[in-house]
Amino acid sequence: MAKTVLQISWRRRIIDHFMTGVAVLTVVLVLLPLGAIFAYLIYKGAGSINWAFLTQTPKPVGEPGGGMANAIVGSMVILAIASLMGVPLGIGAGIYLSEYGRNRYGDVVRFVSDVLNGVPSIVIGIVAYGLVVLRQGHFSALAGGVALAIMMVPTIARTTEQMLLLVPQAIREAAYGLGIPRWRTTLSITLRTATSGVITGVMLAFARVAGETAPLLFTAFGNQYWNWKSDQPTAALSLQIFSYAISPFDEWHRQAWAGALVLIILIVAAVAAVRFAVKHGTLAGA
Repeated sequence: MAKTVLQISWRRRIIDHFMTGVAVLTVVLVLLPLGAIFAYLIYKGAGSINWAFLTQTPKPVGEPGGGMANAIVGSMVILAIASLMGVPLGIGAGIYLSEYGRNRYGDVVRFVSDVLNGVPSIVIGIVAYGLVVLRQGHFSALAGGVALAIMMVPTIARTTEQMLLLVPQAIREAAYGLGIPRWRTTLSITLRTATSGVITGVMLAFARVAGETAPLLFTAFGNQYWNWKSDQPTAALSLQIFSYAISPFDEWHRQAWAGALVLIILIVAAVAAVRFAVKHGTLAGA
């Protein structure tokens, strides 16, 4: 009997170590592409990042130097516009689907969100071109923000819905028992409980659209100069990288690599900053 128990114990240990090794291997396989991308971007782009690159606008063809300062600021402006429109709409849709959407209309909203998640970004760019650019009569940062906001909404909505559904029903019932209205319970208790997961969904959507190029080709269009107006064509890092990458000039190729590295750094910094704020209670209201 003791021998049989010992054999079972050894077999369990072997299986446990084997499965632990498989889990570690899968983690390495997931992190390896990300590490390779970072390493290659640093190798190709770090040498071209300097003060001029971060503070100057692009130089004409054949003139050395210049930078992507206007594109960096333009990306921030466009992403800010997209977030101001997309985040409230996405969270609001997610709240509706979780708390009030257990009906046919909710099923329609879920279906539309799932379909919209799979629509190619260039198609969304064409739609934004028809809705905003043609009506304005010119390209603009606002049009680019609208295109990116459309892309953000379904991701945020579905993530918010799932995070709110994870909140135990007993918490809601306790609030109802205290006489708190349903809308107040949803906003002050349910949503706050799921804040961390909702913020994760927002940052996932933000990271997805931050590097988009196709929608901005039809909306923001790009600009070689500084622009601080939302109703004018605006430069963006992804547009500048695309323009430089397809050019025949080696200097522009080097700057394209540098721009790609800066874009990745900005995305990582934004996600890390929001996670830090959530962890320390700045956004969670703790």
